[in-house]
Amino acid sequence: MAEILKTGLDASARVSLLYDFYGQLLTEKKRQVIELYHEEDMSLSEIASELGITRAAVHDSLKSAERALENYEEKLSLVERFLKTEEAFGEITQKLDGLKRRYAGDGELAEAIEEIETIARRIEYGE
Repeated sequence: MAEILKTGLDASARVSLLYDFYGQLLTEKKRQVIELYHEEDMSLSEIASELGITRAAVHDSLKSAERALENYEEKLSLVERFLKTEEAFGEITQKLDGLKRRYAGDGELAEAIEEIETIARRIEYGE
């Protein structure tokens, strides 16, 4: 898993990001527990009451779901690739901004830089 995924995010943000990518691979019950705990910020006891199960069952389900999400990432690395791609697009944007400032007086070059920016945005946003 990417180092940025391990160190750049707090545990809750990491689980939320993993859930965004792999949540549909979890069972309905595990998705529900993850959503209530991480998205709705409910306590284990509140979730247990809501679902009519024990607090221990909620804890076990939550930890099992989080492990499953981590395992999917270890095998597929989709989040790692996403974060690396986002970082690369940030670098591209910075370089293009620098080129635009440097060559602002050269209309033809400025136009080419704008075209490159448009292409980069299309790639980044999947257009």
